[in-house]
Amino acid sequence: MLPLAGFTVLDFSQFLSGPLTSLRLADLGARVIKIEKPGTGDICRQLYTSETVLNGTSTVFHAINRNKESIVLDIKSEADCCVIRDLIAKADVVMHNFRPGVMERLGFDYARVREINPSVIYGEISGYGKEGTWAAKPGQDLLLQSLTGMTWLSGDATNGPVPMGLSIVDMFAGGNLCSAILACLYRRAIQKVGAHVHVSMLDSAVDIQFETVTTYFRDGQLLPQRSEVSNAHAYLAAPYGVYRTADGFLALAMGSIPQLRQLLDCPELENFADGEQAFKERDAIKKILMQHLVTKSTAYWLGILEAADIWCADVLDWDRLTAHDGFKIIDMVQRVTMGDGFTYETTRCPIRIDGELLISSKGSPKLGEHTTKILEELYG
Repeated sequence: MLPLAGFTVLDFSQFLSGPLTSLRLADLGARVIKIEKPGTGDICRQLYTSETVLNGTSTVFHAINRNKESIVLDIKSEADCCVIRDLIAKADVVMHNFRPGVMERLGFDYARVREINPSVIYGEISGYGKEGTWAAKPGQDLLLQSLTGMTWLSGDATNGPVPMGLSIVDMFAGGNLCSAILACLYRRAIQKVGAHVHVSMLDSAVDIQFETVTTYFRDGQLLPQRSEVSNAHAYLAAPYGVYRTADGFLALAMGSIPQLRQLLDCPELENFADGEQAFKERDAIKKILMQHLVTKSTAYWLGILEAADIWCADVLDWDRLTAHDGFKIIDMVQRVTMGDGFTYETTRCPIRIDGELLISSKGSPKLGEHTTKILEELYG
């Protein structure tokens, strides 16, 4: 039996951060009921990231809302609010990711939800917290990456700020809320008390950078300096980076410069040592490596470096990744089926419990697909 079997999550959240939290809770066995507004539902249903559409809806919605149920309720309708209050009374977790003040205006903030269900775990994600000059700003991933210095860590120094190609702040905020909810459910099982959990995307964006922020303060508040070529980490010495080869790319992590000189037969590295010099003169070292590695194929260099236990890797695209035995063995892709029979491939939960994969064949819900079923369960 899955560890959260028997728990019910009432989810008001939209877009990515909140739905990622409820997705993980669902994969761990919880029943997740999405509260969606009539007509449009979760705004993410119309958030198209490419020309690919799954069953008439955004691929993003399908990816992050599988394994859930959908009920359509108008939170501005008193009749529907009565239904919501009855659902809250039976829920273990209530969560949302609206801007600060929205749930207070709608009558479903923690204080009023707690009056209905004193032992409830109430979770919320905001963009920037509930106070300060940024509190009312939209909590969108690119904006958070930009405001928190994150875009000055990726890309080469000559490229200007470079955002990460994933909604990384959404993902970490959702993961943080999930962790907190699980901890509070454990406490409730022992102490019989509820909890109010608040995670901000701003806090999460700073926390992701714990390594670099700590270095910044220890370093006399010197700003991170990216290398001019093959930058992959602003605070790591050469050879750390990605290099073009004759037929692709090669990633090099930590490695001894003198050892690389010998292994790669690269005499141009003769005058470079490890330690401080490998950091201070990393641009010169990386330029030499860039000119040298492009002369042979990726497989040629991997054959030499891997045999010497140098940390290196081929740089795969998704076509090559999904065709590789190393990917196939982890079985990360599952096929799920929606209520109307439509099937699609997506990722599975990355967690294994007692050696077992957490697989669910349940796809994302159509808008309001479970409204009748849930109402019948609630009122008979």
